Amino acid sequence: MGEKTGWSYIEIPIELSEKLKPGYKQSFRVKGKLDKFEIAGIALIPMGEGHFIMAMNADLRKGVGKRAGAELQVQIQVDDNPDPVSSPEFMECLSDEPDALTFFNTLPKGHRNYFMKWIESAKTPGTKAKRIAMAVTGLARKMGYSEMIRANKNVG
Repeated sequence: MGEKTGWSYIEIPIELSEKLKPGYKQSFRVKGKLDKFEIAGIALIPMGEGHFIMAMNADLRKGVGKRAGAELQVQIQVDDNPDPVSSPEFMECLSDEPDALTFFNTLPKGHRNYFMKWIESAKTPGTKAKRIAMAVTGLARKMGYSEMIRANKNVG
């Protein structure tokens, strides 16, 4: 767990990152297994000097079923073709708001995926519709994902 961030993460030492992508210093995606839990399209985040971390979000932590500090068998390889996340309803709504769509298209692919994964993870149609509306409104105001979430933290 990160001291300042509160995140749970796996440290990827330079010895392993160099085997995956020699000399590479930017974020990249991996696939494989954490113990027996299959993963794909997971970002490794650079921490400097060739070291990386893999953030363990709630879905990964639940899938692995271990707490922070537990030992974990990690088998990963580069995922050069992660499955794109798609939200047809979201893209249809964005097409009706040219400013929001233009800003959305300037965001890096990973940031666009934050929006789509959040929308697609909604458990009810009502929640999905609310998330689409929040996302389109935030994007029209040139807000990234985290800014939009913070701006709507106390809303409904």
